[in-house]
Amino acid sequence: MFPWLWVWAPHLELPLSGDVRQDIEPVFSAFFKGIKPQAGHARIEERAVNVASYGRQLGLLTDLLIEVAERSLPVQGASDATLGELRRIRAEIEQIKREEYEAEVVEVADRVKAIRARGGPRAARLAKRLAA
Repeated sequence: MFPWLWVWAPHLELPLSGDVRQDIEPVFSAFFKGIKPQAGHARIEERAVNVASYGRQLGLLTDLLIEVAERSLPVQGASDATLGELRRIRAEIEQIKREEYEAEVVEVADRVKAIRARGGPRAARLAKRLAA
């Protein structure tokens, strides 16, 4: 049965305006193609990020810099404030990581609990996998 206003509200699809199904995966090649030649080689940068992300690289450099600074700088000096700020930044990033990892554990535990509560073959498969 049609509603009485169907004449004024027809379903119309213009060309290229229908439903769209598309896999969307992050593609970073556009980012690396944007690197200027004098700033670096795009393919090398892309391969290097696959070895260690920029965050991982910066984390290692931060840890090394703090360790070297603690060993070689005088106890009181002009660089004290900068070193303190770098330590604060590192501590804040570590706190963010702990919070995110804990949230991930809670989310997984909640999902496992929900599957177990529903029971059935899915719960049996989950129990078998978790026992392995």
